[in-house]
Amino acid sequence: MPSAGLLARRLVSARAEPLPRSLSAGTRWMHGRGEPQDEEFPYADVPRPGRKQERKPYVTPMKALIRRAKEERRVRQENPCRVLEHPPGNGLLVPHLVEVAHQVHRARERFLAGLTRLVKGEAAMPVKRCRFCSELHIGNVGHEIRTCEGPQSGSRNSLHVWQPGTVRDVVGFPYCYHLSDRVGKPRVVRKEKYEVPRLPAILELCIQAGVDIGRYPTKRRTRPVYSIDGRIADFELDEEEESLEAETSPEPSLLSPTGSASTADGSEQTEQEMTVRELGSRTLQSWLDMRSGAARLMRKYGVVTCGYCPDVQVGPKGHKVRMCKASKHQQRDGQHAWQEATVDDLVPPNYVWHVRDPAGAGDGAPLANELKRYYGKAPAVVELCVRAGAQVPAQYKSMMRLDVVPPARDEYDLVA
Repeated sequence: MPSAGLLARRLVSARAEPLPRSLSAGTRWMHGRGEPQDEEFPYADVPRPGRKQERKPYVTPMKALIRRAKEERRVRQENPCRVLEHPPGNGLLVPHLVEVAHQVHRARERFLAGLTRLVKGEAAMPVKRCRFCSELHIGNVGHEIRTCEGPQSGSRNSLHVWQPGTVRDVVGFPYCYHLSDRVGKPRVVRKEKYEVPRLPAILELCIQAGVDIGRYPTKRRTRPVYSIDGRIADFELDEEEESLEAETSPEPSLLSPTGSASTADGSEQTEQEMTVRELGSRTLQSWLDMRSGAARLMRKYGVVTCGYCPDVQVGPKGHKVRMCKASKHQQRDGQHAWQEATVDDLVPPNYVWHVRDPAGAGDGAPLANELKRYYGKAPAVVELCVRAGAQVPAQYKSMMRLDVVPPARDEYDLVA
C-alpha cells in the first residue's frame, strides 16, 4: 500500500508530463469529426454583437489611454510653445501613405463597379434583405432562421420578411463630415450641421491622406504648425502666394498618382470581356485591398466611432453634433461617446449565413432554424463573390465552416 506522500509525488509528476501531439496547442479538434486542424486556420466564430445597452469594447485599454494623456500633458507643460514634428499631427501628409491612399481610392472604385455588376448585371446574384431589420441573405430563397429584431417581430415569431436587396444592402459605407482643415479646425460644431458636407468615411480618410477630389477641397500645408499652450498656431503662406502656387501646379484630377493619364476607356473594355468568375475574383480582391489599405491609413490618421451607435468621424476628434439616438443618449444630451474605431467600423462586413453546398441546401430549400448551428457565416461581399466563383480567402475559411455538412431536416435530432 503506497503512502500518501508517494501518491502525491506521482500525481504531481503526472500533471507535469507534456500533452500528446494530437492534444497540444498546435492542433485543434473541429466540429467533432475526429480530425485535428492545424493552428494555421483555427476555428473562429463570427464576433457576436454586443447588447444595445453596452458600450463597444475599447481598442486600446483605458489604462494606456490615461497614460498617454498624462504624457502629452507633461510634454505640453514642459514646453508650451513647440513645433509639432510628426505628421499628420503637424498638418503635413505622411509621404509613404500618399500612394496607399490612392490605392485604396482606386480599389474602392473597382469594388463598387464590380459589385454593381454582380448585383444588377446580366449574371446578377440573388440578394434578399429583410423588410424590418438589417438582415441580408445571398440566395434565391430567404432563410427561415428566426433572428429578426425589427418592429412587431414577436407576432411573426422572429421570422424575416424578405424582399429584393440592392448594392447598399450588401455593403453600406458610413458617412462622416468633411474636414477642409483637419488640424486648424478638427471638429464640426452643432450649428454647422447643415453647412458641412457629408461623404463616405473611407473616402474622407483617403482625402485626408493625400487624395485630391474637386468636390471636397482640403487645405494642404507645406510647413508644420506650432502648438502654443495646446492651441494650434499656423504660419502658412499668404493667400496671394497660395493662389500663384495653385496656378502653376497641375490639375490633380487629370493625372494619376504616378503622373500618367487615366485609362478609364481601356479598363471599361476589359471589364466587359470578363467572365462572372473573373469578375467575382477581382471584386473580392478589391474589397480585401481596400480593407487592408484602410487599416494601414488608420494607424496614422485618426478615426473615431461612437461607443453606442455606428456613427464614424475621420479626424483627430469627433464632431459635436447632437445626433446620437442609441442607449443612454439622454445622459449625453444626444452627443456621441467617441472612441477609437476599427476597420469593421469603417467598412462594416455585414455577415450572412453560409452553407457548403448552396445548390442543394440554400437555393432549393430555405435554411432551417433547427440547423443553424451547422451553418457558417461570412461577410456579404465574400459570400456574393464566392457564389460567383471566387476562391474563399484564408482569413474567412474558419468561420465559414467549410468542413461541415448540414444534416437533413429529419436528421438533425439524430446528430450528437
